[in-house]
Amino acid sequence: MKTHLSPYLNFNGKCREAMTFYQACLGGELTLQKIAESPMGAQLSAEAGNHILHSHLRHGALELMGSDMMGAGVVRGNQVTLCLNCSGDQEIRTFFSRLSDGGQVITPLHQSFWGATYGELTDKFGMTWMLSYAKD
Repeated sequence: MKTHLSPYLNFNGKCREAMTFYQACLGGELTLQKIAESPMGAQLSAEAGNHILHSHLRHGALELMGSDMMGAGVVRGNQVTLCLNCSGDQEIRTFFSRLSDGGQVITPLHQSFWGATYGELTDKFGMTWMLSYAKD
């Protein structure tokens, strides 16, 4: 396996919904592990046990992981942006359309001054995405 970086996203009880949405947008295989399926599951309420301890979406070289935050919860901020480098014009348009559904387009897809097709959006879960396609 090559060294790589995998984004890990935290949600306030919306991990299953968010990761299922990302799978529908990006394709791939999604695995979900509930907190109830872990050793700590017996110590928590049934409601807490249904939250997601770990999720993993894989599609080719694309990898995205996430979980539901327990305790203090998640504070939305601008410290993380996901950059998705696409392999074709149709792919970037499809992903951009799917990810922006229910969210907000920040920068519509356009031909950037550096030569790439580029756009930015915030999805319906508050995650910011930059999508780029450069024709090498």
